[in-house]
Amino acid sequence: MRFFFLSVLFLGCMTPLFAGSSPWYLPIKATNRQSTEDVALTQIGPFGLMRKPRPNIPAHHHTGCDLRRPSENHIDEPVYPAAGGIVVSMRDDGPYAQIIIEHTFDSAKIWTVYEHVAGITVVYGDTVVPDRPVARFMTRAELDKYGWQFDHLHFEVMKVAPVARSPDRTRPYMHAGTYALVCYSPRGLAAHYHDPLQFLQEQWSPPAVGLIPQNTVQSPQ
Repeated sequence: MRFFFLSVLFLGCMTPLFAGSSPWYLPIKATNRQSTEDVALTQIGPFGLMRKPRPNIPAHHHTGCDLRRPSENHIDEPVYPAAGGIVVSMRDDGPYAQIIIEHTFDSAKIWTVYEHVAGITVVYGDTVVPDRPVARFMTRAELDKYGWQFDHLHFEVMKVAPVARSPDRTRPYMHAGTYALVCYSPRGLAAHYHDPLQFLQEQWSPPAVGLIPQNTVQSPQ
């Protein structure tokens, strides 16, 4: 009986972390992380925007949203998980450093992606919670090295499982990849991704104020 009671207590404590009703938050620091009032996107940051072709990269729809740095903190501006979950992939090898987190959502799985990050503090298999940072925005020195076009957080919410990858010596924890460069049509985009800000707004109750309308850009501060 004692073992049963402790088991129930343990499961009760764990349920909010993995259940579909688990709270969702902005992955950046804000006055209210369940409101987009303080959120600004880069000029080419809206979800679904058609990105122009580049060498070896065809034109494709933007699969996430590019969140501007929320302050002038270029030292340790934090990046948080949007909800509780498990790290299923991580790479920390340059400007495309990335974390993929798996969440249990409404008895199914969903995945969030955090790219162009630095100072990653988690590894493959770690359990994360939304009040503890998993990485940070790049510092001025890192941006000088890699390019100031990376001064944002690329954030995705995937409907389908990431693409399996094989880790190697340079990326020992990179077990998965995204569909960031293969969504060539609105139909393909909708099949693989949620609009991140719209998805978060749907999880917040009561509805948050200040939501940025889909495919619009807030003026730079």
